[in-house]
Amino acid sequence: MINVVEVKKQKDLKTFVKFPFKLYKGNKYWVPPIINEELETFNEDLNPVFEHAKARFFLAYKNNEVVGRIAAILNWTEVKQQNVLKMRFGWFDFVDDLVVSKVLLNKVYEIGNSLNLKYMEGPVGFSNLDKVGVLVSGFDVLGTMITWYNHEYYQKHYEAFGMRKEKGYLESHFPAVNADPRFFVRHSKIIAERFELKTKNFSTSKELIPYVDKMFDLFNESYAKLSSFVPISDLQKAYFKKKYLNFLSPEYIKFVVNKNDDLIAFAIVMPSFSRALQKANGKLFPFGFYHLLQAKKHSKDVTFYLIGIRPDYQNKGVTTLLFTDMKKTFDLRGVENCHRTPELEDNHAVHRLWENFDPKIVKRRNTYRKDF
Repeated sequence: MINVVEVKKQKDLKTFVKFPFKLYKGNKYWVPPIINEELETFNEDLNPVFEHAKARFFLAYKNNEVVGRIAAILNWTEVKQQNVLKMRFGWFDFVDDLVVSKVLLNKVYEIGNSLNLKYMEGPVGFSNLDKVGVLVSGFDVLGTMITWYNHEYYQKHYEAFGMRKEKGYLESHFPAVNADPRFFVRHSKIIAERFELKTKNFSTSKELIPYVDKMFDLFNESYAKLSSFVPISDLQKAYFKKKYLNFLSPEYIKFVVNKNDDLIAFAIVMPSFSRALQKANGKLFPFGFYHLLQAKKHSKDVTFYLIGIRPDYQNKGVTTLLFTDMKKTFDLRGVENCHRTPELEDNHAVHRLWENFDPKIVKRRNTYRKDF
């Protein structure tokens, strides 16, 4: 018999966070989170997302042993302001037992149905800056700090619950040498002159900080038309700055501004922390900080995290400026491989950005939906 318990105490929340460490023990492709940071994500007093969201956490037990977990999430901005009557769920992990996955998904279904929502969808997080999608191919490819990894059997559990694919996501990578400057350097000069643009580069976090809020504003503006987009609030901006600034290398942040110094495009690239996080195994002490610092300084792999372009400058070749300066930085840092975070498979405008780099799709992800 499976017993489902709602998480109410800090001790149980820690059990919730640590369950995947047992489920994926010995798996060389799973990248563990930092336990304390994950706990902070779920803390209503620390994470400002709870200003506009609500979450309930559940653990499944069998013979007094944890065999699954799930987070049932409501984003009130999405439900009340955008009229998207969706019950979200995420952080969904379980052993290969259809009874376990069913009872956990049923909890989400019951909550959403009782609130007169229209459907449930997952796995997703609180917002568009959270992890998304269940892995359906690419199980033998190393994960990243900003994606979920899962066992191959997960997909059949979603389908067994009567869910259907809602959205598809692609992840790809390419060797840094594929970023051949001849494809964009000449065009970047022409575009910079035509539209009176220039690139801003940074060498310290202090130089970067004054522009971060502008970047989030542009993120909200440039991604607003994507399906299921939920804007980032001012409090969340401050939270994400605190959470991610230490992971960012300022020289990997590129901004494009116009003659009035208005931000019209940005690119955020992060060193790969995957191997360092595996070594840290969820803890910053005593050696986790060291492994992360070494990765920040010396990683030869990077991840393209976000690219945003102001709508009135889209389809004008502005990315050539970003890529020109980013390529110079890659050469200086000896970057060898570039990875891309999950992108909607029907976001053809984004896919066209990478055509000249000959990217190879290495992972596919889906979110799944069930109507109430």
